[in-house]
Amino acid sequence: MPQTKPAKAEGLIYKGHPLRRVDNLIYYGTMAEKYIIMMQVLDSKKEQDLDVATKVSVQLQLTAPDLRSRDRVVKKSEKDSLYAAMDVASVWLDRALAGKEK
Repeated sequence: MPQTKPAKAEGLIYKGHPLRRVDNLIYYGTMAEKYIIMMQVLDSKKEQDLDVATKVSVQLQLTAPDLRSRDRVVKKSEKDSLYAAMDVASVWLDRALAGKEK
């Protein structure tokens, strides 16, 4: 039997959705779906030799390319840690993609 190649790693996946980081922005979800989460690290502090987020902005956004950037935002919040931001982000994205948002 011919062997199949292992699937190429897609990067980080959290609760079934991909995570992509660009500088201080973290995108959660995929642009192929109706909604995506954008998290922005607004402030961080040094813990030993590691930067730890202390203020994170979370936005649930529509992915429609014809909308202006401020019209894409459906919900937004600020959290005091990346863990809290990811917790809210996963709930918002799952609910939005299930059709429980606007």
